[in-house]
Amino acid sequence: MDMKTRRTTITESAREIPVLMEADVVVVGGGTTGPIAAIAAARRGRKVVLIERFGSLGGILTLGLNTKPSGALVGGIPLEIWNLARSVGGAGEDYMATTKTGGVKIASPTDPEIMKMLLTRLCVEAGVQILFETFVSNPVVENDAVTGVVIEGKGGRQFVATKVLIDCSADADMAAKAGAPFVMGSGDADPKMQPVSMYFIMKNVDLKRLADWARTTDDVPARAIPADDEGLAYGLWLTGFNGMLRRFQAETGIKLQRENITLKTADGQMYVNATRVLGVNVFSPAEFTAAILECYRQIEGVARFLRERVPGFEAARIGQVSPILGVRETRHIEGEYMLTGRDTHGGIRFDDSIGADSSALDIHDPKGGDVDFQSMPPYEIPYRCLVPLGVEQILVAGRSISADHDAHARSRNMPACMATGQAAGVAAAIAVEEGVTVRKVPVAKVQSALRQLGMPLHAEEIGAS
Repeated sequence: MDMKTRRTTITESAREIPVLMEADVVVVGGGTTGPIAAIAAARRGRKVVLIERFGSLGGILTLGLNTKPSGALVGGIPLEIWNLARSVGGAGEDYMATTKTGGVKIASPTDPEIMKMLLTRLCVEAGVQILFETFVSNPVVENDAVTGVVIEGKGGRQFVATKVLIDCSADADMAAKAGAPFVMGSGDADPKMQPVSMYFIMKNVDLKRLADWARTTDDVPARAIPADDEGLAYGLWLTGFNGMLRRFQAETGIKLQRENITLKTADGQMYVNATRVLGVNVFSPAEFTAAILECYRQIEGVARFLRERVPGFEAARIGQVSPILGVRETRHIEGEYMLTGRDTHGGIRFDDSIGADSSALDIHDPKGGDVDFQSMPPYEIPYRCLVPLGVEQILVAGRSISADHDAHARSRNMPACMATGQAAGVAAAIAVEEGVTVRKVPVAKVQSALRQLGMPLHAEEIGAS
C-alpha cells in the first residue's frame, strides 16, 4: 500500500469463536444497575452471568465516587443493600435536604469501598457468575432475537450464550448494536445532552468548622447539616457557593465550567462534585480523553478555591480522583412506551408500573447554566420502557431506558436505575420460567414478584410500604 494513502477501513478475517459458557440471563454492565438485575434474576434460580469491564462493581456509585442516590430508596433489593451497608458502618441514615423549592429526602451516601464488596458478596451468594475485566463487544442476533454476546478479555475473543440479555451498559450499547432504535439526548438534529463530570475527594477537611460556617452563610442555599457532630460523617450535604465562585474566578483568572459546587460526606471523607464539560461525544475516544483532561484541570482549580475561600478546607488536599468519567446522558432506546417529562411530574398511573420512584429532578443544564435540583412528587415507570422495539429477548435497564430528555432528569438517578434493574432481572427470570419472550412476559406476575421484594409499584404506595 502507498504509505501516502490514508486508510479508512480494514478487513477483518472471519474466524470461529469458542463458546465460554451458557446462561439463562446475561447482564452486561456491573455499575449501579447491573448487580441489582443479576441478583434479582439469580435469586429466582436462574443461571446468571454478570459481565463488567472494570475489576469491581458499582460503576459511578463506587469507582465514580458518586456515593449517593439523588433521592430515597423506597424498597426492594436497593433498600436491602443500603440497610446492609448501614449495618456494617458503610452508610448513614437518610436525610432531608433543604433546597430552594422545598425538602428532598435523600438516601445516605455510602462508603464506595464497602459498597464494592457488598455488591460482590450479594451477587456471589445469589449464585451469579461475575466476569470482571471483560469487555462485551457485540450481541449476537439470530432470527431477530439475541442469543448471546461476544466478549473480549485476556483470553481472547469468546462467546457467552443466553436466553435473555439485560443491557445495563448505561449507554444502551447492546440494544443499539442489536438493531433497536434509539435517540440521542433530546432527539433533535443537534441533540442536547447533560454534561459529563468527574468526582474527587478532599482529605483533611475540618468538617465541624465547615458545618458551623455553612449555617451562617447565604451562599449555600441547598443543604443538609446534622445537628450533632457524629452525624457529619455521612450526613453533611452542601450545594451552592455560586457568588464565591464568581469572585474567585474574577480575581484569579481561573476559569471553571460550573456555576456551583456540591459537597457531601461519606465515612468522614469529603466528596466534591464541581466539574463539567459540555458537548462531549463520549463515543469518540479523542473527545472522551479530552474531557478527562479538562476535568483534571478544573479539579485543580476547584481544590484551590476550596482551600483559599471555604472555612474548614485550609489544610485540605486532593485525596482521590475518580478513575472514570461521569456520563449523565447519551442514548435513549425507543421502547414500547417512551416516558415523558409530564409523566414524571406525578399523577400519571401506569397499569404495568414496575416501580415508583421519588428521585429529585436533577438537571445539569446542557447549555452550561446552573443545576436544577428540586423535589417532585413520586412517579411510576412502566415495564414497556424497558422493552426496546425491533429486537427480541433483550431488556434495557438504567439511564438509557425509553424516556425522553425531560423525563431523563429523574429516571437517570440511581434509585430509578436500580428499580429498573431489579424489574428487568425479575422479568427475565420469569420469561425463562414461563417459556415466553420478555415482550410477552406476564407483567402481573412480575409485579407480584416485585411486591414480594417490598417494592412499591404505584406512587401512592411510597411511604406506605
